[in-house]
Amino acid sequence: MIKLLLADDQALVRGAMAALLDMETDLKVVAEVGRGDEVLAAARDHDVDVALLDVEMPGLDGVAAARELHKHLPAVKVLMVTTFGRAGYLRQAMAAGASGFIVKDTPARQLADAVRRVQEGLRVVDPELAAQSLAQGESPLTDRESDVLRAARDGGTVADIARDLRLSEGTVRNHLSSAIGKTGARTRAEAVRLALDNGWLLS
Repeated sequence: MIKLLLADDQALVRGAMAALLDMETDLKVVAEVGRGDEVLAAARDHDVDVALLDVEMPGLDGVAAARELHKHLPAVKVLMVTTFGRAGYLRQAMAAGASGFIVKDTPARQLADAVRRVQEGLRVVDPELAAQSLAQGESPLTDRESDVLRAARDGGTVADIARDLRLSEGTVRNHLSSAIGKTGARTRAEAVRLALDNGWLLS
């Protein structure tokens, strides 16, 4: 029996996935959480084999939760199951130790098969996302440029961003200008949108 943890902040999605997976004779959902910062404790408490994580969750995003599991419970396999099929997310998840990455509209039988393959030590990646990731390449943004765009997402002024990140306003302007150039955007808001669309920023 493969013991599963489901982590998704949408209770209906989580419940539907649990019902589908529990129909399989060799799979059992033993824990469900709605926040990323609850994943590690739940996995440890329930001795899970495979954790199915959404990317975007409160508390801690799925990629960060996967990184925690990989560090503290390396025997637990991670399968990212997300609505957001973005190549940048795929790269970040794999770098964090995930063994698989599929989208939520994957048929139930394929989802169950993906769980089994991940448990066996294989990698499972949505083929369309894999091709997109190869074509797109790595994020062109530096860590600091990503931080500045993340802070700019809510529409704050340069002064607001500088205060939040403890940088000078001139430094923030330089990072914004560089990020706008690298994304091919015309404005700060467009740079944020393009970075999000490409999966270069976890929201």
